[in-house]
Amino acid sequence: MKNIIVQKFGGSSVANIDRIKIVARRIIASKKKDNHLVVVVSALGDTTDELENLAHKITNTPAEREMDMLMSTGEQISSALLAMAIKTLGSDAISFTGSQVGIKTNKSHTKARIETIDCHCIKKALKENKIVIVAGYQGITEDNDITTLGRGGSDLTAVALAYSLKAKVCEIYTDVKGIYTTDPRKVKQAKKIKQITFEEMLEMASLGAQVMQARSIEVAKRFNIPIHVRSSFSKEEGTMIVKQTDKLEDIAVRGITSNSSEAKITIRAVPDQAGIAAKIFTEISKAGSNVDLIVQNVSQTKHTDISFTVPKKDLTKALKASRAVAKKIKAGDVLHDDNIARVSIVGSGMRSHHGIAASMFEVLAKNKINIDMISTSEISISCIIEKKHEAKAVEVLHKTFKLN
Repeated sequence: MKNIIVQKFGGSSVANIDRIKIVARRIIASKKKDNHLVVVVSALGDTTDELENLAHKITNTPAEREMDMLMSTGEQISSALLAMAIKTLGSDAISFTGSQVGIKTNKSHTKARIETIDCHCIKKALKENKIVIVAGYQGITEDNDITTLGRGGSDLTAVALAYSLKAKVCEIYTDVKGIYTTDPRKVKQAKKIKQITFEEMLEMASLGAQVMQARSIEVAKRFNIPIHVRSSFSKEEGTMIVKQTDKLEDIAVRGITSNSSEAKITIRAVPDQAGIAAKIFTEISKAGSNVDLIVQNVSQTKHTDISFTVPKKDLTKALKASRAVAKKIKAGDVLHDDNIARVSIVGSGMRSHHGIAASMFEVLAKNKINIDMISTSEISISCIIEKKHEAKAVEVLHKTFKLN
């Protein structure tokens, strides 16, 4: 089947009935260009946050299976309403849940991974000339339990469907006009990027850019699925995420990201012995917490401090696991700090440009911003700083690397 386009509309695009009607008209206009359309939708506006808050009014530790049951309802509401809006405007549409379109996942509730997709019912509806609306962010296990794909999971639904349906493009509609050098809501001088590589976008998404879910970029990169990120409130071209850009040379720094959704844990006086770090992080992994940046001090007394970052939402269980393992290995106190931010610079040109790290550290020092932890990759440098300096750090780095 030719000319299949997968479109994804985020929560801000379908935040209320008026916006749903606008999106419906836009979808119908695309359909009239002789395209087969599969549309993935997120929950309305802040529905996901509201559902999460309801759960936490009952318990601070809601069962993950029940959270999936609850959280998946938001996308079902928006998909049904959008299908109704399209039908009202004279076009035929049908809405499906993730389970109805055969999105099978593993059993990792709240952060499930897609294993297979059976597109039979989607293809049948497309052959009947219907616009297919799919509730994003969700799937189903082999035991018929509903799962969700983690925050931003509707992006993953869209990219996975684009791959399975061999779509010619996956369009991600959001409330900004594309990918910017940094968050335009925080820095007015941010500039829209015309093209960005999968590699750079994956790094930016992993380090805090909110435009797309990192896992969706991983899938797009693996299967070379072109993504067009654009605004649902404008008809202008957005940003193409592609395998290679048409730039003659890589730009040293492509963008700046910041992320204040992490917390730092420090285990003091850890015995400096082979295998101790493995014991610590095995226990934290078993608790279901993802560890990111890790720093271990150089030992001079046969004991060392180990610091690492975890998502704030995992802090409670990570702390519990850290205290238990610290006691087991006869380490010292376990400290934590949830008042931190990660500021990062990203650019594939870092491989061939010298002095990028020095420039970053120098400008932060000039602005009296202390660096607590440092992490690097081939195309990024990240610094953990106090949260109160986050906005200033992004602003001065954006100016230093001439992204204005």
